[in-house]
Amino acid sequence: MKINIPSKVEDDLLNNPRTWLITGVAGFIGSHLLDELIRLNQRVIGMDNFTTGSQENLDAVRIQFPAKKWDAKFTFYKGDIRNIEECVRATEGVDIVLHQAALGSVPRSLLDPISTNQVNIDGFLNMLWASKGARIKRFVYAASSSTYGDSEALPKVEDVIGNPLSPYAVTKYVNELYAQLFARLKYFDVIGLRYFNVFGPRQDIISGYAAVIPKWINAQITSAPIEINGDGETSRDFCYVANVVQANILAATTENTNAINTVFNIAVGDKTTLNELHNLISDALLPLHPKIQPSEVIFKEFRSGDVRHSLANIQKAVTYLGYKPTHTIKAGLAETVKWYFEDRVRN
Repeated sequence: MKINIPSKVEDDLLNNPRTWLITGVAGFIGSHLLDELIRLNQRVIGMDNFTTGSQENLDAVRIQFPAKKWDAKFTFYKGDIRNIEECVRATEGVDIVLHQAALGSVPRSLLDPISTNQVNIDGFLNMLWASKGARIKRFVYAASSSTYGDSEALPKVEDVIGNPLSPYAVTKYVNELYAQLFARLKYFDVIGLRYFNVFGPRQDIISGYAAVIPKWINAQITSAPIEINGDGETSRDFCYVANVVQANILAATTENTNAINTVFNIAVGDKTTLNELHNLISDALLPLHPKIQPSEVIFKEFRSGDVRHSLANIQKAVTYLGYKPTHTIKAGLAETVKWYFEDRVRN
């Protein structure tokens, strides 16, 4: 997976390695961040408790590098961000934190808001506090487009949000408030990245909380029914994971003072309906599986906590971070579908 990192940033990292901490390193996004940082010759500490991450994701990164480089560049701590002592241990000697650990999923948060709050708020505050004690230089964290809540304005701009529609959305908004506070207190630089529907290889495909794209790819490969909540005209700004990795590295290394201590939309700036998504996945699978039979589509009730439409204005990230998404949904799906299809064949 090619990540679009400016040559000036890449050269600086290769010649001046930092020590990074990735929380949620065994997760979907965290493992892709790990992959790119090791490629860039960085020293990486990873922390995960395997609630949603997996050893398989770490193994998928490990096999990309010689054993000596992997052992020299990566240290793994099995730890839980709800435990302050484990956060303190993980942040020791760290320059930059990429905080990805969270308990995601709107439906999960509606069923279990207590656990969502403990991980996403208590755990987030633990990481901020531990980072302060470790005197880290910059804290980049995964924010969420769910923060826009019931705001119907499109496209979404960073300064205009609505009321949260789920416990998950509440927790991600509270993260932003805590991050702003730590920034105002001048403990360290903070940058939040509001992800919009990230997808790509290694994303969970089997759990009850699997994201729509891996779930539908698996359904189409196995000719299982596809369930669509609502009429299929709900739309999202789907963002390929390579774009997200790029944004994290730009946020971690930017020297633009206008980019620091704020939050950015990270997306593509294009919306796709669920009906269109279904067709795009079918088109991407066809060259790999010419005899595939279309899955039956079952329309269900709208899901509680979901917003109807989501589309990001990414101009702020383009202007201040130099963010340049390389993958449209179609390009990202081509790589993602190929990975899932080949992974299924391998296993």
